Amino acid sequence: MTDTIDVPGRVRAAREGRGLTQRDLARRAELSHTTIAKIERGEINPTIASLQKIAAALRSTVAVLLSGGDEEPDRRVFRRAELTTVALGGHTIRQIGRHLGGHALQMMEDTYAPGTDTGETMLSHAGEEAGFVVRGRLELTVAGTTETLQAGDAYRFESRLPHRFRNVGDEDCVVIAAATPPSL
Repeated sequence: MTDTIDVPGRVRAAREGRGLTQRDLARRAELSHTTIAKIERGEINPTIASLQKIAAALRSTVAVLLSGGDEEPDRRVFRRAELTTVALGGHTIRQIGRHLGGHALQMMEDTYAPGTDTGETMLSHAGEEAGFVVRGRLELTVAGTTETLQAGDAYRFESRLPHRFRNVGDEDCVVIAAATPPSL
């Protein structure tokens, strides 16, 4: 069975581990207390942008926030059932490995349900990203420029540039992507 990360539990544990209340975390992350409470109860799925704000408020990274320990250093093969799944509402990420905090590369399969995006807040972080659209239509906005990619198209950009992904089609959009360093 695929290894699914318990995002609400990880956020709660990280907050409590630092001795913060939900209100403390909300204030530091510039999110509402209600949003933090609903994320921790699993009532809403955080966007990647929200996870980045939460991780920054905890003086951490999303990769460290979602990891639960160290990956086996000599692990080279991951079977389909061993891939880690991060479900963020209509955006699902299946990645190679679970604990990416000590790694330079994140390899993943992003699936966006119709109309799903990475959030209204533009993403921005260190590193580079690249990907191939395998199925569907993906709207990519980077540094104020928006392009629509279709199956067979690809992208690559510096992740420090504000960016956002959105499925503008009527079917699931599947992208095989890589990021350095890992952003999740």
